[in-house]
Amino acid sequence: MKQVFKRPEGLKDVPFRFCPGCGHSFVHRIIAECIDKLAIREKVIGIAPVGCAVFAYDYFNFDVIEVAHGRPPAAATGLKRVMPDRIIFSYQGDGDLAAIGTAEIIHAANRGENFTVFFVNNATYGMTGGQMAPTTITGQKTTTTPRGREIKTSGYPLRVSELLATIEGTSFIARTSVDSIKNLMATKQAVEKALIYQIEGKGFSLVEILGPCPTDWGMSAGEAIDWMRKEMMAVFPLGTLKDKFGS
Repeated sequence: MKQVFKRPEGLKDVPFRFCPGCGHSFVHRIIAECIDKLAIREKVIGIAPVGCAVFAYDYFNFDVIEVAHGRPPAAATGLKRVMPDRIIFSYQGDGDLAAIGTAEIIHAANRGENFTVFFVNNATYGMTGGQMAPTTITGQKTTTTPRGREIKTSGYPLRVSELLATIEGTSFIARTSVDSIKNLMATKQAVEKALIYQIEGKGFSLVEILGPCPTDWGMSAGEAIDWMRKEMMAVFPLGTLKDKFGS
């Protein structure tokens, strides 16, 4: 019988502990598949902070280190400069990268550091109870905005990819999603390109990936996907925002 499916070597043979309907499991698999395809697993080092990404070392079958909330870009900078032959990526959520880690990501991008960032945006603080994040969209209800986010008191949702695309040091910035087969394939293409750009020494790259958080959104998995398509993507449109070396 022809084998049509197998676990990527980049993932350990253990069950995920993410909530039902969470997008992180899709992103983990995509990253592992790209690493396998590029045959770089023995050279990869992943970096994860506090948050839903914190258990990455339990799932990825390569070196992963945990660092303080918001600090993966600083750790990635140090690792890449000391070991330039390694392939370094950070795996960060919106509560991490877009809040406490804002300065870290902006200045790493501005320096054009040659590492890759995978930024999972689910518009909420997932692990700590569903509080408002910088990416929470206007009107979205969270545990700290039970009547919906208000611009007057909380400002606008932060569009990280648009911001980073304006910085000269960035080489590749894209936003994708895990809501459909088509967008899963687009995510895999973007992840692979971001890693290739690092391998080729082209500088800083980031892939923002929109993912559902049914538990903290108070929705079923199907409702969460529908909400992503109707609400999130209107605020965070998909596509490549910058490709310095592409057509």
